[in-house]
Amino acid sequence: MTDATIRYAQVWEDADVLAEALAVGPGDRVLSICSAGDNALALLADDPAAVVAVDLNPAQIACLALRVAAFRTLEHGEILELVGSRDSSRRADLYRRCRPALDGDARRVWDARPDVIAAGVGTGGTFERFFQLFRRRILPFAHSRRRVGQLVDGAERAETRRAWYDAEWDTLRWRLLFRVATSRAVLGRARYPTAFSQVEGSAADRLLARVREAVTATDPALNPYLRWVLTGTHDDALPRYLRAEHFEAIRGRLDRLSWRLAPLDYALAEADAPFTQFNLSDVFEYLPPDQADALFARVAEAGAPGARLAHWSVLADRRPGPQLDGLVRLDALADRLHATDKAPFYTAFHVHEVR
Repeated sequence: MTDATIRYAQVWEDADVLAEALAVGPGDRVLSICSAGDNALALLADDPAAVVAVDLNPAQIACLALRVAAFRTLEHGEILELVGSRDSSRRADLYRRCRPALDGDARRVWDARPDVIAAGVGTGGTFERFFQLFRRRILPFAHSRRRVGQLVDGAERAETRRAWYDAEWDTLRWRLLFRVATSRAVLGRARYPTAFSQVEGSAADRLLARVREAVTATDPALNPYLRWVLTGTHDDALPRYLRAEHFEAIRGRLDRLSWRLAPLDYALAEADAPFTQFNLSDVFEYLPPDQADALFARVAEAGAPGARLAHWSVLADRRPGPQLDGLVRLDALADRLHATDKAPFYTAFHVHEVR
């Protein structure tokens, strides 16, 4: 696969939930879907022996490579500027400082995108451009800036947030516009053309329910994913890999992180030692059930006894079939963590353990 389109300039899966699910520690070997690299970096904070990030898209590998170069070269506040979490007029200069630490492939990807660098590298994916379109062209027809600010500022108690959401936010106009924004045609272009290949029925009702849950069960003021969707920046609500308390640990462990432009199957088959944790994003929901089961089986074979697997579902719920006795579903843990998941569009979270 030679797709050089940045699909995801950020990782939109909650790294706090992931870290608790996987319980990474010293000596662990983690296999992670790369995407933009945020969560592969976030897991370095937990002191693993190795994290291997894998992706089919060279542009996604380049997203991780630039983040690694930034951690090697820049200070914490400068990384926030480069990503777009903070306002900045010097992102081109910050990139020039990082550029010598990039390999040739990553340089070509980023040299060709000066506009993305100027706006913040976290703005440059098709998914992020979808959010920008939603924020600028759709959301204002549903809610004023003042009301958006009220939602983002949050409230101390979940009961108060739910009452406010139902009374002030969940209007008929909001629901109608949300359905337009999450139609197959629009959302399919924002993610991958095959994003709905395994989905039956309307996505909007399930996604509306998930948005309400994420907005009211967790404090929006501390939610980096919701804040970026609604405001275009993180402000003080930073994802795990960008928090100041993790900066030195991640920087000091960058040599434990490697990445491969390869299919997931290849990474599973060619591993020189069993993995103890797997962060597999939402890869299973792109597959028919029989192919998903085959991939679950390969993960079980590549995992050490007791290895943890975490993955998400947006709309197509995929879990190991009953014939796969190599994996044990940890549904109680997964459900508890999903109730705290800050990402507003994943309808399910799954955790499994290798027997």
